[in-house]
Amino acid sequence: MDVFVAGFCFLTVLCIVLYVYTKTALTHAASPDFKKFQRVYLTVYLLAMGGDWLQGPHVYALYQSYDISSHSIQLLFVIGFGASMVVGTVVGSFADKYGRRANCILYGILYACACVTKHFGNFWVLLIGRLLGGTATSILYSAFESWLIYEHNQRGYDPELLSHTFSIGVLGNSLVAILAGLVAQWFADQYGFVAPFDISLTVLIVMCFVIIFTWSENYGDLSSSFSESFRSALKSIQTDKKVLCLGLIQSLFEGAMYMFVLEWTPALTPKDADLSGKTKGEHRGAIPHGIIFAAFMVAIMIGSSIFKILLRNWSPESFMRGVLVLSAVSLLLPVLFPASQVIVFSGFLIFECCVGIFWPSLGTMRGKYVPEKTRATIMNFFRIPLNMIVVLMLIQSLSMKVIFTCCCVFLFLASMFQQVLYQL
Repeated sequence: MDVFVAGFCFLTVLCIVLYVYTKTALTHAASPDFKKFQRVYLTVYLLAMGGDWLQGPHVYALYQSYDISSHSIQLLFVIGFGASMVVGTVVGSFADKYGRRANCILYGILYACACVTKHFGNFWVLLIGRLLGGTATSILYSAFESWLIYEHNQRGYDPELLSHTFSIGVLGNSLVAILAGLVAQWFADQYGFVAPFDISLTVLIVMCFVIIFTWSENYGDLSSSFSESFRSALKSIQTDKKVLCLGLIQSLFEGAMYMFVLEWTPALTPKDADLSGKTKGEHRGAIPHGIIFAAFMVAIMIGSSIFKILLRNWSPESFMRGVLVLSAVSLLLPVLFPASQVIVFSGFLIFECCVGIFWPSLGTMRGKYVPEKTRATIMNFFRIPLNMIVVLMLIQSLSMKVIFTCCCVFLFLASMFQQVLYQL
């Protein structure tokens, strides 16, 4: 446990130093009007992410408390990702035709309804909740960014300021994740596993009202029918190699990231640990999940600061090549040194730093290359391979070594597509 505490303390100090250092990273002075616009967007975005983070820690525990079997719980998760892949792609794509603002409000409504279903210990009701939640997730990762990019460009703000907004969003999201974990744990301890979902519901309702009173509406292509938008989005992916490369990079990286989320706990847990609190080894016991999670979030914040430093001299198209290779090497460590907790943990922290660089970099590149008319539709198409990867991994009984090997392969492939994008 000392290794994890020491790692967290070191990262926290480094994060603070980098944050102070990069506060002046912008080469263009931001106007008061832009700062107000940025605050309005980030308030909504962080409320949306908070509503999501509040639910994460206790989903599995809640299902178990309803005496749902492990097989049925796995089925619920598979259906959630499947819904995001199929239904979410369609509903999330409504943003271009019927409005990004309206789609973001729909996110809040769908996810709030999913929270309500958690009050019922019936498998079929919980199944509906997973369908609603999976659909909402697709909106979360497309409509909000689509709204931001359109408004940013429409108001004539400098493109460099968009990267700054993405970077702050990643940093703020990590802070919200830590806070949401603490809040969810306290309410779960006091009122039961369903309580964090009620808090999430409240946050989502507040988010909807903030959107209603502070956001204007924007669209993609109003003149096209929904089927025409789909065809146009597919054509852009097929004919524009930059858009195709971005989609492949996103799917491969996020696929590896989701598999990492599923496997980091067993990878760090000593083989001789007794999870009841007693261990066979002298110094090896159950890992401190909360501290490790907090360390991961701080590492992501460090990554967002490193992104701003890198952006001073290089474009995301250039430096992301090295970042993706580094992320692949970091997840190779559990394969090469599975018995070394220190080395594996260090590799995971490096990977999370890469995640912190990846998110604002990808948002910046999507802002450049993804067509405005079908932006949300294309972004939801990008998530189809991602969800297919996660579903296939969930229904297979693969060893941890095989899973991390797959992650490395995905990330090396992503770095190759990044090289192609750089050359283009």
